[in-house]
Amino acid sequence: MAQPTPEPWNRDLEQVVREALAAIRFGTITLVVQDGRVIQVDKSEKIRLNRSGHIDGSGI
Repeated sequence: MAQPTPEPWNRDLEQVVREALAAIRFGTITLVVQDGRVIQVDKSEKIRLNRSGHIDGSGI
């Protein structure tokens, strides 16, 4: 019997991606795909310190 084709996108995954986007100001969100399915969501945020040591996200 043939395996059903996995759904590449669903509402649960959409919610995870939306939450990741809402929680990040500067950086990247990467979807890791295996066998046509997203199996992992990675979030990498950039935080830059200005010369006086304060956090500044501008210009990244």
